[in-house]
Amino acid sequence: MAQPPDITETFVREVDENLRRDRLRDFFKENTGWLIGAVILFLAASGGMIWYQQHRENLAQEHAEQLAKIYKDIGVGNTSKVPQELDDLSNSSSKAVRVSALFTRAAFALQQSDNKLAIATYKKIADDSSLPQAYRDAALIRQTALEFDQLDPQQVIARLQPLAKPESAWFGSAGEMTALALIKQGKKQEAGQLFATIAKDKDVPQSLRDRSIQIAGSLGVDASAALAPQAQ
Repeated sequence: MAQPPDITETFVREVDENLRRDRLRDFFKENTGWLIGAVILFLAASGGMIWYQQHRENLAQEHAEQLAKIYKDIGVGNTSKVPQELDDLSNSSSKAVRVSALFTRAAFALQQSDNKLAIATYKKIADDSSLPQAYRDAALIRQTALEFDQLDPQQVIARLQPLAKPESAWFGSAGEMTALALIKQGKKQEAGQLFATIAKDKDVPQSLRDRSIQIAGSLGVDASAALAPQAQ
């Protein structure tokens, strides 16, 4: 009686590979339209992204040139169109252009005695989390200085708390406003100590250090030791 042929492992593997090839071929036949569409979409998306990035770069350069022209116009007193031009650039995709336009717009508003617009513009900068922290801190200082007389003292203290520390680059300005707010609260000793700390900080402008020494003294806190290095 004849024996059935052995089904070897090699034969099984060949059958399996042939089956996979057939399935793959059938898949491409059945989905050719979808696959071509997917490739076209991918190429379109890639091309669109490259174009968009190039467009942003070109636009940022154009906006920078417009900003330079605005500064030139301000320098020669040709300012009739400046507010609108700055407002347009305040929406620039370039962070550098946008923040420069906003700071300039706030300064121009102050020049025109429009404190309300200046405050709103500084607040816009301070609240913009996409901007570098240094710009946001600078705007917060300017905003608070303009609003100081209208704010509750505790509101000033709370707002400036992160900046009213010796390690902060804005310690001088933030510390001074915080100390003045403390005086409004009747906390003269605490305010005097803060003024004394400002007076001892060599990173603070000398004019502010001198003023802090005088105010600290008027509050009963001797900060004259801060003058010692200067006298030597």
